[in-house]
Amino acid sequence: MANQSADNPLGTFLRDRRSRMDPAAFGFGGRRRTPGLRREEVAQRANISATWYTWLEQGRGGAPSADVLDRIAAGLMLTEPEREHLFVLGLGRPPAGSFTSGESVTPRLQRVLDALPLSPAIIKTATWDVVAWNRAAATLLTDYATLPREERNVLRLMFTNARTRTAQDDWLQVARYVVGAFRADAARAGAGAEIARLVDELSQRSPEFAALWQENDVVGHAGGLKRLRHPQHGLIELEFSAFAVDGRPDLGMIVYNPATPESAARIEVLLGPDDGLGGLPESQHPGRCNRS
Repeated sequence: MANQSADNPLGTFLRDRRSRMDPAAFGFGGRRRTPGLRREEVAQRANISATWYTWLEQGRGGAPSADVLDRIAAGLMLTEPEREHLFVLGLGRPPAGSFTSGESVTPRLQRVLDALPLSPAIIKTATWDVVAWNRAAATLLTDYATLPREERNVLRLMFTNARTRTAQDDWLQVARYVVGAFRADAARAGAGAEIARLVDELSQRSPEFAALWQENDVVGHAGGLKRLRHPQHGLIELEFSAFAVDGRPDLGMIVYNPATPESAARIEVLLGPDDGLGGLPESQHPGRCNRS
């Protein structure tokens, strides 16, 4: 029998979670000398071979398939973080994305955005719908509170909103980057049906989007430089960084920091004094509006 301690973290994790299950809750009776479900009971709930499950706990039989791990996760009623950990232990990688549409953020996450007074920051979904933002983002990027919910989408704004287009220092370069990064983001999240609907809509509304989508470019979205042209204040350069939202695989955060002292000074002028509510009327405050 293989080592069942530190040399077999997958087996250790499975045994630990199995020991926490209440047999009576699943209709398994009988007197027990040890707590939790038996191996064959977990195998039954996961609809896999009891022998194969036993081998997994013992560190035998090679790497399991993603399908087997998904069945075991369901059988053990693992939480999403536990399921992800199971995949990392079993396959060395997280599970493939399963798209979940999220249209709200917690007050805690909104406060993170609001704590960045000079840095525009947004929270977006895998299909790049903007669901939260701060005062700086409303001022420099887009006043999302004034838009219908369905129009608060980065691609729709880039390809169908004249103000957004005019503000880009090099619109075509930015648009090509946005399409490539969006393709990678949405595919990673498993949002195939949602992608298809949005792509069909934008292809009809914008021949330029249709052409760029046909190029099939895919780019990373970890960070870069964004250059905006303000009609009164001139060039504003922003360094942007993308962050995952822990516990919310459907969401991502993008923060734009001033790239130069001149840009920071121009942002301060544009923002003006802060009234404590992000400079917006109460009904339009991002912390309220995007969760209405």
